[in-house]
Amino acid sequence: MSKLRLAIVRQKYRPDGGAERFISRALEALGSEQLDLNIITRSWQGTPNPDWHLHICNPPKLGRISRERGFARAARACWQREAFDIVQSHERIAGCDIFRAGDGVHRVWLEQRARLVSPWQRLSAAISPYHRYVLQAEAEMFTSPTLKAVICNSEMVKRDILRCFPLEAEKIHVIHNAIDASRFQPATEASRHATRQQLALPDSATVLIYVGSGFERKGLKAAIEALAASDRYLIVVGQDKQLSRYQQLANQLNCLDRLRFVGVQQDVQPFYHAADGLLLPTLYDPFPNVVLEAMACGLPVITSTGCGGAEFITAGQEGFVCDALNIKELNQAIRAIPALSVDSRMGDAARRRIEPYGPQRLAHALTSLYQQVLKGN
Repeated sequence: MSKLRLAIVRQKYRPDGGAERFISRALEALGSEQLDLNIITRSWQGTPNPDWHLHICNPPKLGRISRERGFARAARACWQREAFDIVQSHERIAGCDIFRAGDGVHRVWLEQRARLVSPWQRLSAAISPYHRYVLQAEAEMFTSPTLKAVICNSEMVKRDILRCFPLEAEKIHVIHNAIDASRFQPATEASRHATRQQLALPDSATVLIYVGSGFERKGLKAAIEALAASDRYLIVVGQDKQLSRYQQLANQLNCLDRLRFVGVQQDVQPFYHAADGLLLPTLYDPFPNVVLEAMACGLPVITSTGCGGAEFITAGQEGFVCDALNIKELNQAIRAIPALSVDSRMGDAARRRIEPYGPQRLAHALTSLYQQVLKGN
């Protein structure tokens, strides 16, 4: 049996990105004996797998729109020239066979962001040439006659697509991200104590962790405001150009001494181990991997109705789901998360919930989808 020639389209391929982790976990499980894997990208960070074929498409660019449009043209020309069996794009480019909606629906993100920003920023977004380009590219891609399937990582994104585009529901496949529950494990007493000591966190404190870069979208402002009126501590993992603004906010709310900004971390697990729960009131997030990682580490999760990960949480069992901007609700949820040393039932339930979602399940779902797409060709 000849190998399946699969092309993955990703503009910037960085091994630590959410989409890339989805790809690598799936491909490791699928195995190179079944696949001839091609990556079409503008730039690659890290060391490529020697079994993968890289196709660098990096035409000259004059700005953000020129970069997007130029890459789309170059990527399409590449896959047409190479005549791959299946083209799976993680970018909004019309003409692909499969689109993975890892970033959700741009129109829905703009709707959610409009709840947060000033009238001037809403107007600016409405007339922004970049946002108009993305909306047009998204619409062209979803209505392209060559599109055979869409992969979503949550039911939430499937609903968003059906609301915004005239696409048949049968074309949309919900395939949740994979989590290696053998790699992400609950804390031992020693690992919990070690990181707490390193971060000057009291052993007796109830500590939450926030993980994500791009603080506006991921809801750090709401997290700080909700945390301020409690006695909880917060570890903030991630980066943002406006970091000082969030530190000033915490200072104004008299809770800066209970926050620990630790920046981007290559290995987040020790920080999960120092915590009693994940706090991620993200404004719009298809299904962040950090929700799965935290749950695998035995942490209950507080997240928002705009997060695909919310569908893994039943209120009071694996955590709580609130509106991203409802500070009172978030504060109540924060107070309801117990220290794991006192009561680990929510954390245990969180780990049990994600245990079935290993790489093999993801590989099986993708293999059957690829077979379905090939039969339809």
